[in-house]
Amino acid sequence: MSAARPAGAHTAAEGEGAPASAAATGLATGPWAPHGWRQGHLAALLLLPIALINVIGFILPMLSLARYSFNEARLGGEIASVFTWKNWAGVLSDPFYLELVFDSAWISLAITLATLLLSYPIALYLHRASGAWRTFLSVLVISPLLTSAVVRTYGWIALLTDDGPVRAVISALGLPAPSLMFNIKGVFIGLTEILMPYMILSLMAGFGRLDPRIEEAARTLGASPARTFRSVILPLTLPGMALGCLLCFVLAVSSFITPNLMGGGRVFLLATEIYDQAIVTLNWPLASTLSLLVLIVFGAALWVYSVVLKQLD
Repeated sequence: MSAARPAGAHTAAEGEGAPASAAATGLATGPWAPHGWRQGHLAALLLLPIALINVIGFILPMLSLARYSFNEARLGGEIASVFTWKNWAGVLSDPFYLELVFDSAWISLAITLATLLLSYPIALYLHRASGAWRTFLSVLVISPLLTSAVVRTYGWIALLTDDGPVRAVISALGLPAPSLMFNIKGVFIGLTEILMPYMILSLMAGFGRLDPRIEEAARTLGASPARTFRSVILPLTLPGMALGCLLCFVLAVSSFITPNLMGGGRVFLLATEIYDQAIVTLNWPLASTLSLLVLIVFGAALWVYSVVLKQLD
């Protein structure tokens, strides 16, 4: 026989539960709610400055650039505000511009690969160093970024010129000394060195996932150093490698100073051609079209980067 419930117990429970529910509802939707609309408005307010900067400094100029690409350039630098597909049709059908895009892409990819191969051992050594030695090496890595790219490019011109020390050393060793200036070789060497600090910093940022205890466990289980690197170190550092490759590729494609100075007007890339069309021939619509092609290349690089990251997750 079940015990009888005291009269009013159900009513009392409902009476206590209703105010609690109402209070909870009021707290969740009231002006003092910690997780309500106030946080959403605060987040929007904090994001407003960077959103305005992006709109004013990036989106609006890109829209203006896109509009310019559909204008018509006339003799004397005059720009007719008419809508025409002439620039896009000319760029996409001209073998010179198609080869320009292809050359810019593969040269940037080669520079990115060379930068990765040269920077990876340095970044790994820096990650494992400690104390004052690591600080000293980090300063050495960052110090080139404190010097203008123009100054560093002129330094490479002095080193790689036909009468420079690099060719003198090669000739002293009895080896054939190739010409390293005003060709793609000089541009390749100069851009690789200039982009190495960016790659090293990106790699070190990605090495945070590299736990020394995992390497110790692999060696304890009998893995050789090569097997440990291939199966443990390399997979854990792939996100940092992807980030560094994306950054260096974008910088290489958009680089102008080094290809212009070390190429001597003989190396034609997208950035140098955009400069010539905008400043020399005053064909701004064509320069705008080529600039949007660079933006499309950037978008393709970002898409590849996102796909790689999804595969690594």
